[in-house]
Amino acid sequence: MNKKDSILQNAIKTISAESEAIQHLTSLLDDDFANSVELIYNSKGRVIITGIGKSAIIATKIVATMNSTGTPAVFMHAADAIHGDLGLILEDDVVICISKSGNTPEIKVLVPLIKNANNKMIAITGNKESFLGQQANYVLNTYVNQEACPNNLAPTTSTTAQLVMGDALAVCLLEIRGFTSRDFAKYHPGGALGKKLYLRVKDISSINEKPQVTPSSSIKDVIVEISEKMLGATAVVENKKVIGVITDGDLRRMLSKVGDFSNLMAKDIMSENPKLISQDAMAVDAMELMEDNGISQLLVEDNGNYAGVVHIHNLIKEGIL
Repeated sequence: MNKKDSILQNAIKTISAESEAIQHLTSLLDDDFANSVELIYNSKGRVIITGIGKSAIIATKIVATMNSTGTPAVFMHAADAIHGDLGLILEDDVVICISKSGNTPEIKVLVPLIKNANNKMIAITGNKESFLGQQANYVLNTYVNQEACPNNLAPTTSTTAQLVMGDALAVCLLEIRGFTSRDFAKYHPGGALGKKLYLRVKDISSINEKPQVTPSSSIKDVIVEISEKMLGATAVVENKKVIGVITDGDLRRMLSKVGDFSNLMAKDIMSENPKLISQDAMAVDAMELMEDNGISQLLVEDNGNYAGVVHIHNLIKEGIL
């Protein structure tokens, strides 16, 4: 076996081992999981998630996932907790402790302090019989038979199992809260994903020029309008209503067919029944309409009246496309 084949074989072995461990988690789920979800959902406080080493890193990701899906969560490093950060935990908070062994020194010091404060505690551990497992109110079992690490030392499969269990908690809480895409957008206003959920056509088209000509406008006026407004098209408008569109492509086709266009008007070369979109539609809907029809701009209307143009470049700039 050559070097590349060996590398790929090891990668496949690692992925397969972790995949099997994740699948095994389904057989470890019990009433403690459902009770944990209900405990967090009914709590008036936050979720404090703690761990040490690689488990602490997993804890920070679970915190991020919960915060973005409607469950307020705070990370607390187990080592820092016993050196002053214990004050993060408030009266109504639920604490999740993550530890593969459940028997690390920091956990053994931290757990009694949490119990003394009467906070409910959920353990995510691979050892239900550990100190943590015995002291927690509920235990989410993330036992793995072996790490993907060939020496069975580096946390690999075990941390993947912890992460998946955390995702399962977050998603179940999302479902029970009835958390919608609109809610999601509130927590992700700056990213492209959030913009797909809240950005409307008028938010984009309002910053563009508003090219328009009348049906009787000369071809020269059409060319000037398209060139000056730099959107590759102009609406043909009559009584505030769109009756057609002329694109730079329409102009090129006209020039290839007509020698003398001095007597032509906009209505002679316009495309009737252009694709229109409401200014209140979502920007992502504009993107889909452009893609479906192979066009790069859409005319925008407001209650049936011409309101402007949205261009595919706008969507690219906003990260929608």
